[in-house]
Amino acid sequence: MSRPTGTTELPTTGPDDARAALHRLRTEVGKAVVGQDSVVTGLVIALLCRGHVLLEGVPGVAKTLLIRTVATALDLDSKRVQFTPDLMPGDVTGSLIFDPRTAAFTFREGPVFTNLLLADEINRTPPKTQSALLEVMEERQVSVEGARRPLPDPFIVAATQNPVEYEGTYPLPEAQLDRFLLKLTVPLPNRDEELGVLRAHHAGFDPRDLTAAGVRPVASAADLAAARAAVGRVHVAEPLLGYIVDLCRATRGTPALELGASPRGATALLGTAKAWAWLAGRDHVIPDDVKAVARPTLRHRLRLRPEVELEGVGVDAVLDTVLATVPTPR
Repeated sequence: MSRPTGTTELPTTGPDDARAALHRLRTEVGKAVVGQDSVVTGLVIALLCRGHVLLEGVPGVAKTLLIRTVATALDLDSKRVQFTPDLMPGDVTGSLIFDPRTAAFTFREGPVFTNLLLADEINRTPPKTQSALLEVMEERQVSVEGARRPLPDPFIVAATQNPVEYEGTYPLPEAQLDRFLLKLTVPLPNRDEELGVLRAHHAGFDPRDLTAAGVRPVASAADLAAARAAVGRVHVAEPLLGYIVDLCRATRGTPALELGASPRGATALLGTAKAWAWLAGRDHVIPDDVKAVARPTLRHRLRLRPEVELEGVGVDAVLDTVLATVPTPR
Protein backbone atom coordinates (compact mmCIF):
# COMPACT_ATOMS: atom_id res chain seq x y z
CA MET A 1 0.00 0.00 0.00
CA SER A 2 1.36 3.41 -0.94
CA ARG A 3 0.10 6.69 0.41
CA PRO A 4 1.29 10.21 -0.31
CA THR A 5 3.46 11.45 2.53
CA GLY A 6 2.04 14.24 4.61
CA THR A 7 -1.55 14.07 3.41
CA THR A 8 -2.86 14.90 6.87
CA GLU A 9 -1.58 17.85 8.87
CA LEU A 10 -1.61 17.10 12.59
CA PRO A 11 -0.53 20.07 14.74
CA THR A 12 2.35 19.46 17.11
CA THR A 13 3.25 21.98 19.79
CA GLY A 14 6.11 20.16 21.47
CA PRO A 15 7.72 16.88 22.52
CA ASP A 16 4.93 16.06 24.99
CA ASP A 17 2.38 16.20 22.18
CA ALA A 18 4.66 14.07 20.00
CA ARG A 19 4.98 11.47 22.76
CA ALA A 20 1.21 11.39 23.23
CA ALA A 21 0.71 10.96 19.48
CA LEU A 22 3.14 8.03 19.36
CA HIS A 23 1.44 6.40 22.33
CA ARG A 24 -1.88 6.62 20.46
CA LEU A 25 -0.25 4.56 17.75
CA ARG A 26 -0.70 1.29 19.67
CA THR A 27 -4.45 1.77 19.93
CA GLU A 28 -4.74 2.69 16.27
CA VAL A 29 -2.67 -0.28 15.09
CA GLY A 30 -4.77 -2.52 17.34
CA LYS A 31 -7.77 -1.83 15.13
CA ALA A 32 -6.19 -4.04 12.46
CA VAL A 33 -3.42 -6.05 14.17
CA VAL A 34 -3.97 -7.95 17.41
CA GLY A 35 -1.39 -8.58 20.11
CA GLN A 36 1.77 -7.03 18.63
CA ASP A 37 2.31 -4.07 20.99
CA SER A 38 5.97 -4.87 21.59
CA VAL A 39 6.70 -5.03 17.85
CA VAL A 40 4.91 -1.70 17.30
CA THR A 41 7.03 -0.16 20.06
CA GLY A 42 10.15 -1.54 18.40
CA LEU A 43 9.19 0.01 15.07
CA VAL A 44 8.62 3.37 16.78
CA ILE A 45 12.03 3.14 18.46
CA ALA A 46 13.60 2.37 15.07
CA LEU A 47 11.95 5.44 13.56
CA LEU A 48 13.14 7.59 16.47
CA CYS A 49 16.70 6.28 16.09
CA ARG A 50 16.72 6.28 12.26
CA GLY A 51 17.46 2.55 12.37
CA HIS A 52 16.29 -0.52 10.52
CA VAL A 53 14.48 -3.57 11.82
CA LEU A 54 14.74 -7.30 11.18
CA LEU A 55 11.40 -9.01 11.79
CA GLU A 56 11.42 -12.74 12.42
CA GLY A 57 8.22 -14.75 12.51
CA VAL A 58 6.47 -17.63 10.82
CA PRO A 59 4.22 -16.89 7.82
CA GLY A 60 0.75 -15.67 8.66
CA VAL A 61 1.44 -13.53 11.74
CA ALA A 62 0.50 -10.28 9.92
CA LYS A 63 3.98 -8.84 9.37
CA THR A 64 2.92 -7.12 6.13
CA LEU A 65 -0.34 -5.88 7.64
CA LEU A 66 1.57 -4.57 10.64
CA ILE A 67 3.90 -2.42 8.51
CA ARG A 68 1.02 -1.08 6.41
CA THR A 69 -1.01 -0.23 9.50
CA VAL A 70 1.90 1.51 11.24
CA ALA A 71 2.54 3.54 8.08
CA THR A 72 -1.12 4.53 7.85
CA ALA A 73 -1.29 5.53 11.52
CA LEU A 74 1.87 7.63 11.10
CA ASP A 75 0.71 9.14 7.80
CA LEU A 76 3.77 7.77 6.01
CA ASP A 77 4.27 6.11 2.65
CA SER A 78 5.01 2.38 2.60
CA LYS A 79 6.00 -0.15 -0.05
CA ARG A 80 6.61 -3.89 -0.07
CA VAL A 81 9.16 -5.91 -2.02
CA GLN A 82 8.96 -9.69 -2.18
CA PHE A 83 12.56 -10.88 -2.33
CA THR A 84 13.14 -13.80 -4.70
CA PRO A 85 16.25 -15.51 -6.14
CA ASP A 86 15.89 -13.64 -9.46
CA LEU A 87 15.49 -10.16 -7.94
CA MET A 88 18.12 -7.75 -9.28
CA PRO A 89 19.62 -4.74 -7.45
CA GLY A 90 17.94 -2.34 -9.89
CA ASP A 91 14.56 -3.85 -9.02
CA VAL A 92 15.07 -2.49 -5.50
CA THR A 93 16.99 0.75 -5.95
CA GLY A 94 15.75 1.84 -9.37
CA SER A 95 17.46 2.04 -12.74
CA LEU A 96 18.00 4.12 -15.85
CA ILE A 97 15.40 3.56 -18.56
CA PHE A 98 15.84 4.63 -22.18
CA ASP A 99 12.99 6.83 -23.40
CA PRO A 100 12.74 6.54 -27.21
CA ARG A 101 10.61 9.69 -27.38
CA THR A 102 13.40 11.86 -25.99
CA ALA A 103 16.33 9.60 -26.95
CA ALA A 104 17.59 9.98 -23.38
CA PHE A 105 17.87 7.88 -20.26
CA THR A 106 15.62 8.72 -17.33
CA PHE A 107 15.79 7.36 -13.81
CA ARG A 108 12.91 5.18 -12.66
CA GLU A 109 12.73 5.15 -8.88
CA GLY A 110 12.73 1.79 -7.17
CA PRO A 111 10.61 0.86 -4.15
CA VAL A 112 13.28 2.12 -1.73
CA PHE A 113 11.95 5.62 -2.37
CA THR A 114 9.43 5.44 0.44
CA ASN A 115 9.25 5.92 4.22
CA LEU A 116 8.67 2.34 5.40
CA LEU A 117 9.95 -0.40 3.14
CA LEU A 118 8.95 -3.98 3.87
CA ALA A 119 11.69 -6.24 2.49
CA ASP A 120 9.82 -9.53 2.65
CA GLU A 121 12.02 -12.62 3.10
CA ILE A 122 15.27 -10.77 2.52
CA ASN A 123 17.23 -14.01 2.85
CA ARG A 124 15.63 -15.41 -0.33
CA THR A 125 17.58 -13.13 -2.65
CA PRO A 126 21.27 -13.50 -3.60
CA PRO A 127 23.99 -11.52 -1.75
CA LYS A 128 24.37 -9.01 -4.61
CA THR A 129 20.81 -7.76 -4.19
CA GLN A 130 21.01 -7.97 -0.40
CA SER A 131 24.12 -5.80 -0.51
CA ALA A 132 22.44 -3.21 -2.74
CA LEU A 133 19.64 -2.80 -0.23
CA LEU A 134 21.98 -2.73 2.76
CA GLU A 135 24.10 -0.05 1.06
CA VAL A 136 20.99 2.07 0.58
CA MET A 137 20.09 1.51 4.23
CA GLU A 138 23.49 2.81 5.31
CA GLU A 139 23.87 5.71 2.88
CA ARG A 140 20.15 6.63 2.63
CA GLN A 141 20.63 7.49 -1.01
CA VAL A 142 20.82 5.85 -4.42
CA SER A 143 23.74 6.64 -6.71
CA VAL A 144 23.33 6.01 -10.44
CA GLU A 145 25.83 7.23 -13.04
CA GLY A 146 27.38 9.57 -10.49
CA ALA A 147 24.07 11.24 -9.58
CA ARG A 148 23.00 10.97 -5.95
CA ARG A 149 19.32 10.70 -5.19
CA PRO A 150 18.47 11.02 -1.49
CA LEU A 151 15.72 8.90 0.01
CA PRO A 152 12.76 10.43 1.83
CA ASP A 153 13.01 11.21 5.53
CA PRO A 154 12.02 9.27 7.54
CA PHE A 155 13.20 6.07 5.90
CA ILE A 156 13.51 2.67 7.55
CA VAL A 157 13.60 -0.88 6.26
CA ALA A 158 11.68 -3.65 7.98
CA ALA A 159 13.15 -6.88 6.61
CA THR A 160 11.52 -10.22 7.37
CA GLN A 161 12.98 -13.69 7.79
CA ASN A 162 11.19 -17.00 8.17
CA PRO A 163 12.75 -18.80 11.18
CA VAL A 164 11.57 -22.28 10.17
CA GLU A 165 12.39 -22.54 6.46
CA TYR A 166 15.97 -22.12 5.24
CA GLU A 167 16.02 -24.23 2.05
CA GLY A 168 17.05 -22.10 -0.91
CA THR A 169 17.94 -19.07 1.21
CA TYR A 170 21.01 -16.84 1.42
CA PRO A 171 21.46 -16.07 5.13
CA LEU A 172 22.68 -12.58 5.94
CA PRO A 173 26.29 -12.62 7.17
CA GLU A 174 27.05 -11.16 10.59
CA ALA A 175 28.57 -7.98 9.13
CA GLN A 176 25.26 -7.23 7.39
CA LEU A 177 23.08 -8.27 10.33
CA ASP A 178 25.00 -5.72 12.39
CA ARG A 179 23.54 -2.97 10.18
CA PHE A 180 20.07 -3.57 11.62
CA LEU A 181 19.25 -1.59 14.73
CA LEU A 182 16.79 -4.15 16.13
CA LYS A 183 15.76 -7.74 15.64
CA LEU A 184 12.14 -8.17 16.67
CA THR A 185 10.39 -11.49 17.11
CA VAL A 186 6.81 -11.48 15.82
CA PRO A 187 5.07 -14.10 17.99
CA LEU A 188 2.04 -16.21 17.31
CA PRO A 189 -1.06 -14.81 19.04
CA ASN A 190 -2.41 -16.45 22.17
CA ARG A 191 -5.82 -18.14 22.10
CA ASP A 192 -7.82 -15.05 23.03
CA GLU A 193 -5.97 -12.92 20.50
CA GLU A 194 -6.49 -15.50 17.77
CA LEU A 195 -10.19 -15.62 18.61
CA GLY A 196 -10.23 -11.85 18.20
CA VAL A 197 -8.69 -12.21 14.74
CA LEU A 198 -11.36 -14.71 13.71
CA ARG A 199 -14.17 -12.56 15.09
CA ALA A 200 -12.89 -9.55 13.14
CA HIS A 201 -12.72 -11.52 9.88
CA HIS A 202 -16.14 -13.06 10.55
CA ALA A 203 -17.51 -9.52 10.96
CA GLY A 204 -16.13 -8.53 7.55
CA PHE A 205 -12.64 -7.16 8.30
CA ASP A 206 -10.63 -6.82 5.08
CA PRO A 207 -6.86 -6.49 5.69
CA ARG A 208 -6.53 -4.80 2.30
CA ASP A 209 -8.90 -1.97 3.33
CA LEU A 210 -7.51 -0.25 6.42
CA THR A 211 -9.81 2.73 5.94
CA ALA A 212 -12.85 0.52 6.41
CA ALA A 213 -11.21 -0.88 9.55
CA GLY A 214 -11.14 2.65 10.97
CA VAL A 215 -7.37 3.13 10.93
CA ARG A 216 -6.56 6.84 10.77
CA PRO A 217 -3.39 8.93 11.03
CA VAL A 218 -2.73 9.72 14.69
CA ALA A 219 0.81 11.07 14.25
CA SER A 220 2.87 12.62 11.48
CA ALA A 221 6.40 13.14 10.24
CA ALA A 222 6.41 16.41 12.20
CA ASP A 223 5.70 14.46 15.38
CA LEU A 224 8.59 12.14 14.59
CA ALA A 225 10.91 15.09 14.01
CA ALA A 226 9.95 16.64 17.35
CA ALA A 227 10.33 13.26 19.06
CA ARG A 228 13.77 12.66 17.55
CA ALA A 229 14.95 16.03 18.78
CA ALA A 230 13.65 15.25 22.27
CA VAL A 231 15.33 11.82 22.30
CA GLY A 232 18.60 13.49 21.42
CA ARG A 233 18.32 15.59 24.60
CA VAL A 234 17.81 12.59 26.91
CA HIS A 235 20.59 12.55 29.52
CA VAL A 236 22.79 9.51 30.06
CA ALA A 237 24.98 9.58 33.17
CA GLU A 238 28.59 8.38 32.98
CA PRO A 239 27.88 5.19 35.01
CA LEU A 240 25.16 4.25 32.50
CA LEU A 241 27.58 4.72 29.61
CA GLY A 242 29.98 2.41 31.43
CA TYR A 243 27.17 -0.11 32.00
CA ILE A 244 26.39 -0.25 28.27
CA VAL A 245 30.06 -0.77 27.45
CA ASP A 246 30.43 -3.46 30.13
CA LEU A 247 27.40 -5.36 28.79
CA CYS A 248 28.79 -5.40 25.26
CA ARG A 249 32.28 -6.32 26.42
CA ALA A 250 30.84 -9.13 28.51
CA THR A 251 29.32 -10.71 25.39
CA ARG A 252 32.78 -10.81 23.83
CA GLY A 253 34.12 -12.85 26.74
CA THR A 254 31.18 -15.23 27.15
CA PRO A 255 32.25 -18.86 26.50
CA ALA A 256 28.90 -19.65 24.82
CA LEU A 257 29.52 -17.07 22.08
CA GLU A 258 32.09 -17.05 19.29
CA LEU A 259 31.10 -13.51 18.28
CA GLY A 260 30.09 -10.77 20.70
CA ALA A 261 28.62 -7.30 20.26
CA SER A 262 30.76 -4.76 18.41
CA PRO A 263 31.14 -1.07 19.32
CA ARG A 264 28.35 -0.45 16.79
CA GLY A 265 26.17 -2.62 19.02
CA ALA A 266 27.07 -0.44 22.00
CA THR A 267 26.11 2.77 20.18
CA ALA A 268 22.87 1.11 19.05
CA LEU A 269 22.08 0.13 22.64
CA LEU A 270 22.71 3.70 23.76
CA GLY A 271 20.29 5.06 21.14
CA THR A 272 17.51 2.57 21.78
CA ALA A 273 17.78 3.04 25.57
CA LYS A 274 17.39 6.81 25.14
CA ALA A 275 14.34 6.31 22.91
CA TRP A 276 12.80 3.85 25.40
CA ALA A 277 13.39 6.27 28.29
CA TRP A 278 11.79 9.14 26.37
CA LEU A 279 8.75 7.07 25.43
CA ALA A 280 8.41 6.21 29.13
CA GLY A 281 8.27 9.92 29.94
CA ARG A 282 11.77 10.40 31.36
CA ASP A 283 14.50 12.84 30.34
CA HIS A 284 17.27 10.51 31.54
CA VAL A 285 18.17 6.85 31.11
CA ILE A 286 18.01 4.38 33.99
CA PRO A 287 19.44 0.82 34.04
CA ASP A 288 16.00 -0.70 33.44
CA ASP A 289 15.81 1.16 30.11
CA VAL A 290 19.05 -0.48 28.97
CA LYS A 291 17.82 -3.91 30.10
CA ALA A 292 14.47 -3.45 28.34
CA VAL A 293 16.06 -2.97 24.92
CA ALA A 294 19.20 -5.11 25.28
CA ARG A 295 17.73 -8.28 23.76
CA PRO A 296 16.21 -6.82 20.57
CA THR A 297 19.23 -4.55 20.10
CA LEU A 298 21.94 -7.19 20.57
CA ARG A 299 20.49 -10.63 19.78
CA HIS A 300 21.24 -10.53 16.05
CA ARG A 301 24.79 -9.25 16.62
CA LEU A 302 25.84 -12.36 18.56
CA ARG A 303 26.80 -15.80 17.25
CA LEU A 304 26.56 -18.92 19.35
CA ARG A 305 29.27 -21.55 19.35
CA PRO A 306 28.07 -24.60 17.37
CA GLU A 307 28.25 -26.95 20.35
CA VAL A 308 26.17 -24.55 22.45
CA GLU A 309 23.58 -24.23 19.68
CA LEU A 310 23.34 -28.03 19.44
CA GLU A 311 22.45 -28.10 23.13
CA GLY A 312 19.40 -25.96 22.39
CA VAL A 313 20.65 -22.81 24.10
CA GLY A 314 19.37 -19.60 22.51
CA VAL A 315 20.98 -16.19 22.16
CA ASP A 316 18.35 -14.61 24.41
CA ALA A 317 19.24 -17.05 27.19
CA VAL A 318 22.90 -16.06 26.91
CA LEU A 319 21.92 -12.39 27.03
CA ASP A 320 19.83 -13.07 30.13
CA THR A 321 22.94 -14.49 31.79
CA VAL A 322 25.01 -11.47 30.79
CA LEU A 323 22.37 -9.08 32.12
CA ALA A 324 22.25 -11.01 35.38
CA THR A 325 26.02 -11.06 35.91
CA VAL A 326 27.15 -7.57 34.86
CA PRO A 327 26.87 -5.25 37.89
CA THR A 328 24.04 -2.72 37.58
CA PRO A 329 24.98 0.87 38.45
CA ARG A 330 23.12 2.41 41.37
